[in-house]
Amino acid sequence: METVTSTDGTVIAFDRQVGGDNGVVILIGGAFGFRKFPKMVELAAALAEQHRLTVINYDRRGRGDSTDSPGVYDVDREIDDIAALIEAAGGTAALFGWSSGAALALRAAESGRVKGITKVVAFEPPFVVDREGFVPEADLEARLHELIAADSRGDTVRFYMTKAMGLPRVMAAVMRFTPFWKDLCSTAHDWAVMRDFMRGEPLRPADWSGVGVPTLVIAGGKSDALLRKGARAIAAALPDAVFREIPRLSHNPNIGLLAPVAGSFLTGAEQPAG
Repeated sequence: METVTSTDGTVIAFDRQVGGDNGVVILIGGAFGFRKFPKMVELAAALAEQHRLTVINYDRRGRGDSTDSPGVYDVDREIDDIAALIEAAGGTAALFGWSSGAALALRAAESGRVKGITKVVAFEPPFVVDREGFVPEADLEARLHELIAADSRGDTVRFYMTKAMGLPRVMAAVMRFTPFWKDLCSTAHDWAVMRDFMRGEPLRPADWSGVGVPTLVIAGGKSDALLRKGARAIAAALPDAVFREIPRLSHNPNIGLLAPVAGSFLTGAEQPAG
């Protein structure tokens, strides 16, 4: 494990896997992602071993071995963390984001505050772009912060799964018995990233005009229609993006299907058709 200190003093923990000379990619996990999550570890290994990339796999603030900024939940802080990681990586890196991590990667690229981003791969950012399906309730943030202030970690995770992500209650109940339930972390930082883009409103290209790097947006053919719709919408809103739907892939991805597409794009071995 290595660490880097962000602008506000938060310590960000990461693992570095050197695969070769095809550049650096930083992996950004989703709502409950952390660097030791098995799929993240598998993805890091695949990109390093099969595509000769150096992979930075990190714990977002408040998760795993990274420290936190309690009571301060601001997407700019997470963007600062990415900037610090890129500096630690040598000054340039691509970003691979999964779920809300994909939205964070895109927001970092759009912000103009992070130097050295070369490409972005966005895997199923959960943008809610219309009101035909699930839309989080307007008072979600207030209730979420109440649960966090009460240190009700289990209740917080269940609330976020059902009320922010729209997962069935039974799924949240089952997750409680998985080995990684104890590792699921506070979600307030995650909501700070997503809240403006989960209101059931169309994405506006003007909000994403600052994303000046080539971007690949990926969705899975087996994923929920909301995720596939959001992925197509952000690909259409970005100035330099292609969209790829991978058959048989879901939001809980088969890394053997996901890594070849992402790795080929990141290394320039293949530019997928839009």
